[in-house]
Amino acid sequence: MTLYVDSSALIKRYIDEHDSELAVGIMATDPVLVTSRLTEVEVRRNLSRLLDGAALTDARRRFSSDLDAFALVAIDATTCGEAARIAEQTLCRSLDSIHLAAALRAGATTTFLTFDIRQAQVARGLGLAVRGA
Repeated sequence: MTLYVDSSALIKRYIDEHDSELAVGIMATDPVLVTSRLTEVEVRRNLSRLLDGAALTDARRRFSSDLDAFALVAIDATTCGEAARIAEQTLCRSLDSIHLAAALRAGATTTFLTFDIRQAQVARGLGLAVRGA
């Protein structure tokens, strides 16, 4: 199985919030996690928005180390073209369509881990298995 982890799921490793234990447990089931560089932008932004001081420093360090272990899908012309197609067909949010295009690019057996209900609905419509939401 390939597990694509979107930002709404990965942030739960660093911020204790609803479904954090579930997210961490699901991520622990797959030795190779996949995401895109978009996740880096979104998680770093949210860490800075939600934490400060030593907690922020620690979360940034842990996130950087964790991200090094992820397989990363490129946000290149192919991924962006697929994201545009998804956005046109489903009217989902732009950043969500980039995550979805990256997950599709990761392979046919990819499971999409998200806690964003709207994104999960679109992912299912695209044929992705979804966990989380």
